[in-house]
Amino acid sequence: MQYIYSAMVLYSAGKAITEDAITAILTAAGVEVDAAKVKALVASLEGVDIESAIANAAVAAPAAAAAAPAAGAAAAPAAAEAKEEEEEAVSEEEAAAGLSALFG
Repeated sequence: MQYIYSAMVLYSAGKAITEDAITAILTAAGVEVDAAKVKALVASLEGVDIESAIANAAVAAPAAAAAAPAAGAAAAPAAAEAKEEEEEAVSEEEAAAGLSALFG
């Protein structure tokens, strides 16, 4: 993911996405750079309109999320939501206990 993020940083800064530029960003971030991955990323992005790819991804992501429950994957999100609600309830109870200690 760091490789893709470095390309996105270059794109958002208006810079050319080159092997040297990606390597420089990754090196500055303390990442051990794999030259083959850098070369593959630059080659795969050659001729790609990143702006339209981002726009298409932003539209496709909600559609994919809406289609997932229809495909029978609703059980996992429901379990995650139940666990999240349980954690919130515990946190609210703890917070209330802490506040009551302040006000006697």
